[in-house]
Amino acid sequence: MDKIINFLEQTGFVAIADEPKCLIMIAISCVLFFLAIKKQFEPMLLLPIAFGMLLTNIPGATLYHEEFFKCVTESGSYTVDWAALKNLEFGLIDYLYLGVKFGIYPCLIFVGIGAMTDFGPLISNPKSLILGAAAQVGIFITFICAIEFLGFNELEASSIGIIGGADGPTAILVTSKLAPDLLGPIAVAAYSYMALVPVIQPPIMKLLTTKKERSIVMKQLRTVSKTEKIIFPIVVTIFVATFLPDAAPLIGCLMLGNLAKESGVVDRLSKTASNELINIVTIFLGISVGATATAETFLTPKTLGILLLGVCAFAIGSSSGVLLAKFMNLFTKNKINPLIGSAGVSAVPMAARVSQKVGQEANPANFLLMHAMGPNVAGVIGSAIAAGVFLALFG
Repeated sequence: MDKIINFLEQTGFVAIADEPKCLIMIAISCVLFFLAIKKQFEPMLLLPIAFGMLLTNIPGATLYHEEFFKCVTESGSYTVDWAALKNLEFGLIDYLYLGVKFGIYPCLIFVGIGAMTDFGPLISNPKSLILGAAAQVGIFITFICAIEFLGFNELEASSIGIIGGADGPTAILVTSKLAPDLLGPIAVAAYSYMALVPVIQPPIMKLLTTKKERSIVMKQLRTVSKTEKIIFPIVVTIFVATFLPDAAPLIGCLMLGNLAKESGVVDRLSKTASNELINIVTIFLGISVGATATAETFLTPKTLGILLLGVCAFAIGSSSGVLLAKFMNLFTKNKINPLIGSAGVSAVPMAARVSQKVGQEANPANFLLMHAMGPNVAGVIGSAIAAGVFLALFG
């Protein structure tokens, strides 16, 4: 009988009485399951994030120990409790989380993204780089608002602002370095808003443009040579990494994957990066990030502030690209359809598809997809550079 009682006391059901908030977090994870499976909101990452959240909030499972990653150094920053690692006290997700802590997973995902990205539209129309840069305005405006109006510190505000780039891996990398306590809420916000691109962007685009502007037909892009596509990732890596060394990991991995694709001499590596590698790392990243969403860190007023600022960052970024395109039309002979400016957020290729859809609603003969891909892939580079700026300033 004593053994039975001892067994029952070790079950999670008994621990629920001491940790009732875990039930709320389990309910939230179930909501995320619904959004990922039924509504198909970024299921590739939202589903593993939800499962990581579920695992970490099951009482007594001890798969993730938040305290192992909060050992304070002499400089006041967090480090890993290596003694716990040596004593084999780490749980399964503790080991997986090391890839997030040291920024390994986001960089590996960028290798895969690079292998799947065609920079041809950007090379063909360099002006789209400016539109991609304009969409990053939302990041920096949100950074200022988070400090001035909601009382976040500079490290937290930097992490929240990156949500406006609509680039999940970049948001995770910056947050893991600057504000690891907010990793769970920021990851959920970043991927939720990425999934809501078709919902958030069209009203903004229509509000800021006339039907005549949305109907503008753009000239067909020129054909980009293979040589140009090979030189581009090399030149971008040299320029960006030299100008902003803190952006080198993300930009370097992105361009490595793209060079593997465009060179045509390492097809096996390119295919592995764009399939097996990115899929495996996505699973590890999602579970690890979801595991940081414990009740203590997620169920706070800060989470509500992050969700509010995240949607503001995304809306401002989308608006900035549209408004800059309208401004550029005052000085250019070949008019730009302002809708492609909203694709400057780096939700590839979803944002470009939204530009195409809204453009065809105004003019069925309008084909904006390839034009919108220019600002779209430029946004990936822009968000990585913005991340490098924050890491250089506060990292």
